[in-house]
Amino acid sequence: MTDVVIRRATLDDVPSIVAMLADDPLGATRESPADLTPYQRAFAAIDADPNQLLVVADRNDEVIGTLQLTFIPGLSRQGATRALVEAVRVAESARNTGLGTTLMEWSITEARARGCLMLQLTSDKTRTDAHRFYTDRLNFTNSHEGFKLAL
Repeated sequence: MTDVVIRRATLDDVPSIVAMLADDPLGATRESPADLTPYQRAFAAIDADPNQLLVVADRNDEVIGTLQLTFIPGLSRQGATRALVEAVRVAESARNTGLGTTLMEWSITEARARGCLMLQLTSDKTRTDAHRFYTDRLNFTNSHEGFKLAL
């Protein structure tokens, strides 16, 4: 995907990002693209935090992918910093083109450049295609069980 630029997201990208978040069976039940106010507030908090990096994949001024990278300093592993990948999405028009690989390889490179010793992510148990992508194509290890508690 040589015509794609991965760049820091701007407030103007929020509608496109939210549309991608809502464009799947899980997102359709939890996202509300009609009211962007909460997303704009969240964007402001993410953008102001130096340990957060929300990026988009831009092709010819069209946002076709996104992910959020969070840098987590920690004491374990001898004070290692981890990177957490969250909310990876590719627009329907760009699926099966290699963009997911491009986004993830970019995040690996960025995490290494920031001194991270590990890149981690979670994926909903129903996303079996994504699980194969992470393990088979990107060499992630499915090493942990994840737990969430709705608050």
